[in-house]
Amino acid sequence: MVDVTGLERNLGLVFIDKSLLHRALVHRSYLNEHPSFPLEDNERLEFLGDAVLGFFAGEYLYHRCPELAEGPLTSLRSVLVRRETLALFAAQLDLGRHLQMGTGESAGGGRERPAVLCATFEALVGAIYLDQGLETVQRFLSPLIAPVAARTLEEQSDKDYKSRLQELAQSHLRHTPRYTTVTADGPDHAKRFTVEVSIGGEPYGQGTGRNKQQAAQQAAQAALDRLAAESASAGQDAGNAVSLPAEHQL
Repeated sequence: MVDVTGLERNLGLVFIDKSLLHRALVHRSYLNEHPSFPLEDNERLEFLGDAVLGFFAGEYLYHRCPELAEGPLTSLRSVLVRRETLALFAAQLDLGRHLQMGTGESAGGGRERPAVLCATFEALVGAIYLDQGLETVQRFLSPLIAPVAARTLEEQSDKDYKSRLQELAQSHLRHTPRYTTVTADGPDHAKRFTVEVSIGGEPYGQGTGRNKQQAAQQAAQAALDRLAAESASAGQDAGNAVSLPAEHQL
């Protein structure tokens, strides 16, 4: 079996049951060439790790992004657990070099293949969970996921709800959205703002947040949801329907 001491240093943890870490590194192609190998491949651990990653990413975002609604949270979670992201984590930890893999698979570039790296990372998470529980998984994943989540949020902010609402309102309703602060409750260090957005003098949505910008973004999102619902219910032949382009559907 491969020496995992260096890998454990990369991971920042030491396994209690070393066989779990070894199993996480066994690609099925290795067993095809070594049928008497005592360990199974990593696919069952991959299955478990996929579920653990989904749960952790959801919990992480729920607590760290309290201003986001379900839709944006789901989109952001999908970025955190998609193949490309997990393959990047695996590469950062140098998992490919430690894989036990068949000669042909390795010669064909298997150690660098995103699908293989993603599956290996999922198997590793499953192994950590079985060996030391969810708290250790959280400590392991947080420093990997945090910068990706922050970068994704920053990228998404360039396509914010207020900009989308303004574009649609001006092009389809011929009015510019107006935002009004309805309430500002709580002490100075923990205020909660409620903002209402109106289009052509008609209220279209409200939102709350820790600052006026967050509240306005939520109000704009509510207005976009209403516009989308009105467009869907009005039908294609309604003379005054607001038809939203596909790229603006929520």
